[in-house]
Amino acid sequence: MKLLWAWLLVSSVAAAQMRVVAMPGKSPLVTFRIMFTAGSATDPPDKPGTAYLTARMLAHSGTKQLTYQQLLDALFPMAAGVDVQADKEMVTFSGSTHVDNLEQYYQLLRAMLLDPGWREEDFERVKQDAINFLRVNLRSNNDEELAKEVLEENIYKGTSYGPYSVGTVSSLESITLDDLKQFYKAQYSQTNLTLGIAGGYTPSFLERVKHDFRSLPEGSGFRPREKPPALIQHNRAIIVQKDTRSVAISIGFPTLGTRMTRDYPALLLVSSYLGQHRSSNGVLYKRMREIRGLNYGDYAYIEYFPRGMFQFEPSPNLARHIQTFQIWIRPVEPPTATFALRLALYELDKLYNEGIPEEGFEQTRDFLNKYVNLLTRTRSAELGYAIDSIYYGIPDYNDFVKTRLATLTREEVNRVIHRYLRTDKLVIVAVAKQADELKRQLTSGEPSPITYNSPKPPEILAEDKIVEKFPLHLRPEDVTVAPVDQVFEK
Repeated sequence: MKLLWAWLLVSSVAAAQMRVVAMPGKSPLVTFRIMFTAGSATDPPDKPGTAYLTARMLAHSGTKQLTYQQLLDALFPMAAGVDVQADKEMVTFSGSTHVDNLEQYYQLLRAMLLDPGWREEDFERVKQDAINFLRVNLRSNNDEELAKEVLEENIYKGTSYGPYSVGTVSSLESITLDDLKQFYKAQYSQTNLTLGIAGGYTPSFLERVKHDFRSLPEGSGFRPREKPPALIQHNRAIIVQKDTRSVAISIGFPTLGTRMTRDYPALLLVSSYLGQHRSSNGVLYKRMREIRGLNYGDYAYIEYFPRGMFQFEPSPNLARHIQTFQIWIRPVEPPTATFALRLALYELDKLYNEGIPEEGFEQTRDFLNKYVNLLTRTRSAELGYAIDSIYYGIPDYNDFVKTRLATLTREEVNRVIHRYLRTDKLVIVAVAKQADELKRQLTSGEPSPITYNSPKPPEILAEDKIVEKFPLHLRPEDVTVAPVDQVFEK
């Protein structure tokens, strides 16, 4: 059973509660995933982005002994590096190297995380990179990711999950190098640490790694329980006004249906049936793209899935106590935007009221039984999912999902649909050029008929007559228009 589930998955180290996920093997590659529960939920309230900048500073600047350029020069011959991912709860540093270079690589990795250089010039560069990410990469170049992150910000408003993990331009500008040092001292502790290592390392090497990381403080300060987001009382929408040719749309709401619950595998099946990421099997894809040619694809998720336009599988180590149900409508032409939104909600409403058909249930269950294996096909991903399982308090992810799928019934899935999904009290985010006109369409209650360039079957045309009038339950006061240059600015 997967190396006795990675040496019983976790070993605690002394009283400090450092966790270790060890997956020894014969692979010539040694892979690290080093995770701290020091994400943006622990940011100082007045300085969102502190956790993000701290993580980027550790991964993309020098050590006490080496400048950043010297560090890059040392890593280059090994064809190696250190990646970092920062989210609400978790910050994860990952990398791999050939066993022949393990000693040299580890010394660099160790120094980056335990003996950072904290140089002012590195700090200014890292901070400017973060500001440029917000202004250029996100706001200017990526409408789809922008809509997703505005959605996240809005549905978690009033909680520690509310501020964007990267922060805002003004908050980033206010953060100082001393702020990062203080955050590192307070949050980078043994109690917040999970060490993940896989591959052809020796037991003595693992002991040395654990010994080195015991130099971190044993514990961090008091952390209150995450406050659930306030219930969304009425559908609301945010339209980001931007000079763009198409309309990107995201729909969602917060959910407590995380991997901690027995219902998670059923929810996973529901999201896969409705809109498996980058797959043509989902209902949304078939009804919106294949039949009607509205856009490139439409998908559904029960967990936060950033960077979806760049990858086929979700990244591990984005674990949260509260998750997001989301429908991603890839960009559509402005004349069809309101119809596309209505169609996505119509399909969600149909699933809620009619349940999942028996054939769809069986096919999706068979698909997921194979698909979950893809999620952990690399050692790095396997380590990541093992770390997430510790966080959620569940067994090995693949075993957890497959065991539940084996006994799952259609009736149980339909019960879970009614417990966790809804077609009202949700948030809609659109990135569009004609924001005022889109707001008028969304709030007027007027039909939004669609025309086609080629003939469609009579049953589709009949369904379109229903979809074009599907109620959005949006009043003018429920819709906010935000100029793009103000998004994540203050």
